[in-house]
Amino acid sequence: MDDVRWLSPEETDAWIRTAGLLIRLPSRIDAAMTARCGITFFEYSLLSVLSEQPDRSLQMSEVARATASSLSRLSHVAGRLEKRGLITRTRACGGPGRRTTATLTEAGLSMVEQVAPEHLAIVRELVVDRLEPEEFATFGALAARIAGDVRFGRPGSDGDCGDDDGDGVETGQCGEASAPSTPST
Repeated sequence: MDDVRWLSPEETDAWIRTAGLLIRLPSRIDAAMTARCGITFFEYSLLSVLSEQPDRSLQMSEVARATASSLSRLSHVAGRLEKRGLITRTRACGGPGRRTTATLTEAGLSMVEQVAPEHLAIVRELVVDRLEPEEFATFGALAARIAGDVRFGRPGSDGDCGDDDGDGVETGQCGEASAPSTPST
């Protein structure tokens, strides 16, 4: 235990505040989105990622990377959105591996367009407007550095590889199957 680099009191205070933000902010955004829009933040994120694609379609594995989600959680949520008519899922035939593509429907696009202004209002209320513009820019730069400059929210960002069949069974690093993870809220 002598080689442990303990946090200084200042570092401990900063870490506790950071951990609190990481825990509380997503649930606050989610609660506000659900109350004001009738859709969770994760559901909106999934729809939004699809809306940014030229053909409003993307392989489920890419959606999982873009939303920083497990395939298990994504598959569960995609099933709910599909039942609401907001997306469709199509299994690809032929080619290597098993792949499922999610496509945003017209109703899904309408939902994104309807919810986007309220989502931005929530983001402003809870984060952006609480900081000066320079502070927010610094906050973003620090977040990028801590995240290792991973491009969150965009397909093709760093992540694990493997097949995607949309059945909720994740693949591990480069194709080794791993157990489905438990969906979180």
